[in-house]
Amino acid sequence: MRPSGRPRPQFTTPLTSVEICAGAGGQAVGLHEAGFDHRALVEWDAHAVRTLSANVGWWPGWTQERVDALEPMDVKEFLGSKVHADLGLKEGDLDLLAGGVPCPPFSLAGKRLGKDDERDLFPDALRIVRALRPKAVMIENVRGILEPPEVFIDYRRHILSELRDSGYEVPDIEDHWLPEKQDLEMRSVWRRLDASHFGVPQLRPRAILVAIRKDVLNESGVEFVWPHRIKGPQVTVLGKLLPSMELRYRQFWDKNWKGEKAKPGQRTGQEAFGDWVTKASEAVGDGKCVAPTLVGGSKKHGGADLGPTRAKRAWSDHGVDAMGVANDPEECDPERDLFRSDGPMLTVEQAAIIQGFPDGWEFQGKKTAKYRQVGNAFPPPVAEAVGRAIAAVLRPEHRDELLEAYEMDGQVCEANQRSAEQMLLPMSGVSQTRPTRKNRSGDRARAGS
Repeated sequence: MRPSGRPRPQFTTPLTSVEICAGAGGQAVGLHEAGFDHRALVEWDAHAVRTLSANVGWWPGWTQERVDALEPMDVKEFLGSKVHADLGLKEGDLDLLAGGVPCPPFSLAGKRLGKDDERDLFPDALRIVRALRPKAVMIENVRGILEPPEVFIDYRRHILSELRDSGYEVPDIEDHWLPEKQDLEMRSVWRRLDASHFGVPQLRPRAILVAIRKDVLNESGVEFVWPHRIKGPQVTVLGKLLPSMELRYRQFWDKNWKGEKAKPGQRTGQEAFGDWVTKASEAVGDGKCVAPTLVGGSKKHGGADLGPTRAKRAWSDHGVDAMGVANDPEECDPERDLFRSDGPMLTVEQAAIIQGFPDGWEFQGKKTAKYRQVGNAFPPPVAEAVGRAIAAVLRPEHRDELLEAYEMDGQVCEANQRSAEQMLLPMSGVSQTRPTRKNRSGDRARAGS
């Protein structure tokens, strides 16, 4: 069974992808689980490239020679590079171009300079789109590019215009419309998804852009439909962390904070573990099932912790001390890592669990570098959900099996949509056949009236 709990899709003709800004592989893992075979992974951070090298060797097509050839690369230098040339791709052959372009240009912490920020890589992503003309494009970013809509609505409209000129199906947006109306119309291709809806015990809202070439849609005969959530009960921090937390405490079960045999009256590892279980269980009882968004930070800041003050308070509700990151179990300092008055710190491995990475994904570098890779990642289960929805268009004969684990956009009642933190685009029903496309604007108008 796959890390996601579902079999990886198998297609007669494999789906191919190229990923830019791949980071430590969060999006890549999800798309792999959705059935895409990666032809290239482009990433500039040396630690993240080492992480990719340490993990993708068993993926289809990844020989040891290809793994060894992975080197840090600036996205701006991809076109015309040896990596690009070695792909041997003809224009239009690639199934999917995916990536998580840098978030700081659109985040509060990054001052929200947008297109005026030198770190903005949307123009470079669009250059690659024009050169490769993949059948589908998937770009992930922070929700700040969407909310509030008036901040970046003009830039988003420009990006969609560029995609339209390259042959992709995107809505027609008038610049004189109010930002809220433009945003509503854009949600057919660009919207917010919350990781907590896809089996990830973390809030982590992300902005996802999906565009598919018009000729591909016409040939497929089906629409792209957004996944709304994965079927099944809400996952919890307690449920996800319980096995690894017990394993960490087990080596100090009858020992004290110094790692010595506990004397009468001294708190043991078993008692400390019980205290954490009690606190985390109380959080679930209070309806606090998921953690706040993990924050990876940047090289410009100091050591790793789990986020700003508000996030630290939220972690405290789950019995976790968020002031830092614990050492790996083999280097555990019990007083620092496990016996703290506010509860244990999380290890990098546990942060990866909260982020939705599969067991055994090996992060490279020292502790802070590894944690930043985790904290900056796109949760794999969300990437898998969107990837399966894209694959359902590219391989429509597999649509039912690809999407059977999810509640899709047209299957969610309007009342549930309005209760979400961001109202998703209500639709009177999403047909899986192409002739209904001409009615989409009418559906949106009625839903918003």
